[in-house]
Amino acid sequence: MGAARKWFEVGFDLTYLATVWGFVGAMFQRRDLVRPEDRRVAKLVLAAFLLLALGDTGHVGFRVLAYALGSAPQLSLWGAPLSLTGLGTLMTAVTVTLFYVLFLAIWRYRFQGEYGAFGHLLMAAALLRLILLAMPVNQWNAPVPPQPWSIIRNLPLLLQGLGVAYLLLRDAARQGDRAFWWMALMILVSYTCYTAVVLLVQRYPAVGFLMIPKTVAYLVICVLAYKALYQAQGTLAEG
Repeated sequence: MGAARKWFEVGFDLTYLATVWGFVGAMFQRRDLVRPEDRRVAKLVLAAFLLLALGDTGHVGFRVLAYALGSAPQLSLWGAPLSLTGLGTLMTAVTVTLFYVLFLAIWRYRFQGEYGAFGHLLMAAALLRLILLAMPVNQWNAPVPPQPWSIIRNLPLLLQGLGVAYLLLRDAARQGDRAFWWMALMILVSYTCYTAVVLLVQRYPAVGFLMIPKTVAYLVICVLAYKALYQAQGTLAEG
């Protein structure tokens, strides 16, 4: 059962990485076909998913490499020991934080909004999150995140994601923007799964499987963004 679970995880991880990198490559190739009024948003979407792909390549790819090698090579960060899988976990923690900073900017330019006090609060949450990620108490080498610190370091990220989802849902509903409304809904799905894992995985390890629908939700966001900004507009441009 353990071996079957490992190979399922490896297969899913490699499929996910191939898919997200494929969409990043397709976005880059079609960037000149985006309508002029959508190009700023399209560039931010490309940057966001490039960051996500890089971070998850570290998180997922290093985990697969550790499986292949039979153990995780040991590195050093600021004089402290850090495994390859620990480095990958840190990478994805940083890049997902920046992902939501970019999605806040995407909301602003898509819906001509102003950051205001709420937007600046979300940016401050991102900065606080990055500071928390640098603390030694994170124990990036640990197979299960330490509690209650895991909850503490994820609270700013929760504020970021829910705040961005709220802004997107509100303004997409007002303007009838179905693509971005569904993207916001997928953000909520991903956060529901991730929050359950953060809170319960130490007591109930099987909850970790919720990372699969969480990951799928990000892929759906990527597909929706590609169709809304690159594929559909590219067809119009070519026609």
